[in-house]
Amino acid sequence: MSEYAAAPAPLPIERPHALAVPTRLTRLQQEEPVSRLAYPDGAIGWLITGYEQARAVLSHPGFSARSDLRHAPTDIWAMGPQPIQPGFFITMDPPDHSRLRRLLTGQFTVRRIRAIEERVAEVAEEHLSELEKREPPVDLMPGFATPLPALVICELLGVPYDERDRFNGYLNTLVDITSGPEQVSVAYTTLNQYMLSLVRRKRAQPTDDMLSGLVSSVGDDALTEREAAGVAGLLLTAGFESTAYMLATGMFTLLQHPDELAALRADPSLIDGAVEELLRYMTPLQVGPVRAALEDIEIDGHLIRAGEAVTISLPTVNRDPGRFSDPHTLDVRRSAKGHIAFGHGVHQCLGQQLARCTLRVGYSALLRRFPSLRLAVAPEEVPMRWHMPVYGVKALPVTW
Repeated sequence: MSEYAAAPAPLPIERPHALAVPTRLTRLQQEEPVSRLAYPDGAIGWLITGYEQARAVLSHPGFSARSDLRHAPTDIWAMGPQPIQPGFFITMDPPDHSRLRRLLTGQFTVRRIRAIEERVAEVAEEHLSELEKREPPVDLMPGFATPLPALVICELLGVPYDERDRFNGYLNTLVDITSGPEQVSVAYTTLNQYMLSLVRRKRAQPTDDMLSGLVSSVGDDALTEREAAGVAGLLLTAGFESTAYMLATGMFTLLQHPDELAALRADPSLIDGAVEELLRYMTPLQVGPVRAALEDIEIDGHLIRAGEAVTISLPTVNRDPGRFSDPHTLDVRRSAKGHIAFGHGVHQCLGQQLARCTLRVGYSALLRRFPSLRLAVAPEEVPMRWHMPVYGVKALPVTW
């Protein structure tokens, strides 16, 4: 037994440097990949840092994703169980989860994703052309990394063009770490109200977009207005933020690995594998996912009792040497297939192909248009989101 099991501690998120995972989590992975965890509200649950153990939890029907049953792993989220919001199917179990996911899956058509990818490529070139006109250094977060996933959300939901600047403004407020609590509250409330109004307009006058498809569902699967607005809100919270920060943080990572960056520039066909490797190496969600045991379940020799919460550390899991050789080394030629940056099991991220599309297009365009791109400051001067659920750079000053 590890020394940590006798005295459960809170989830550590302090990293020795920006591209590392917390040292204590790496030690736990080696010594006790299923260990006890102290939650901020006083509950004692479990922490998973091993790859196979994480897959076992995420694929086991005895572990619930319901937000009203589980505890929050750190004080960066509200403590204690939270009510399930209409449409937030990632915090539901079957059959409610199955019903909503089935409807949304039907909207992720090949044709729609291809059309969005074409638009992402166009907008990427437009933003890079604007960057070229500016005197470096520039911050890639507002200049490039944030607009691309914002475009994906707008295209996906069918946000009218004349409303996109206002819509994106509220999105930027939500992901900007300098936004105050009141600003975030206003942006969140306004976006919810906007989503509800957009749902009603799509129901009255449907267009060729995902939200129109969702509100046109009929029969037992038909969505209420609040469910449809909730699904739209989920796409914002689960997809936009993590993709924006992954786009910037991935580039930050490449700029600190000149050999890998040179390999990618020399052979653009490596981009698909590089995206997977960056997702593995710098998994954006640093807290969770979280599950609650519905029954007594044994995982790796540990009995997890009904009612106990289980937190999985995805960044640590994706660096498990039992699954990936030399896991703390970035290697764009590596086959990172099998990483679980998008989760695993029935709750595996539904929008992962859209995220991959945005990252693939974004990285490729940046490397092609700015062959001499480099950091404008020392790596340790790049500000990081150390204490946020989605990890990444706050700003990315670059020059060329």
